Amino acid sequence: GWPVGIIGNNGPITPKGAAKASQFIQLCEQSHSALLFLHNTTGFMVGTDSEQNGVIKHGSKMIQAVANARVPRITLVVGGSYGAGNYAMCGRGLDPRFIFAWPNSRTAVMGGAQAGKVLRIVTEEKQRKMGMEPDPKMLDAIEQATAQKLEQGSTALYGTARLWDDGLIDPRDSRAVLSEVLSICYEAEARSLRPITFGVARF
Repeated sequence: GWPVGIIGNNGPITPKGAAKASQFIQLCEQSHSALLFLHNTTGFMVGTDSEQNGVIKHGSKMIQAVANARVPRITLVVGGSYGAGNYAMCGRGLDPRFIFAWPNSRTAVMGGAQAGKVLRIVTEEKQRKMGMEPDPKMLDAIEQATAQKLEQGSTALYGTARLWDDGLIDPRDSRAVLSEVLSICYEAEARSLRPITFGVARF
């Protein structure tokens, strides 16, 4: 087998969770253990308590630790992966060695319903500032259209069709797939790559 550190979540990332994860990542870096990220997060915890407990500071430390880790990083999206939580858990933007997803998973900036409500509020405020009376029917249509678009664009099938990951896998095959890619990662480190020294011949 191979040494591997596993970081998983089942909900928002709290300040304490982010601080713990950043320390754990540094420990794996020192012991040269690969990192496996299991996504099921709505992002970072929001609210007064989280802000007072340093969610920005600890969240930044976690993202910095993930970005600077040189050990192999493998990502598996098993549930939701939203917002900054996607980056903190080594999403596509932080270039993991491999990234897979389960068929039921979702990846987006935020949930469709939440995005629809945000856009509704922004549109309503804009209309009021322009001296217009907000039209409830139009606001409903904007909210529904936004929610529907994000829901469709957050599915695992939508993402894998655009090569945002290395493939969808059956949850029952997760152990075998992860074992294989860990083997690939450690084998790659044992091989020395030699740069081409004789140029490129044009034919």
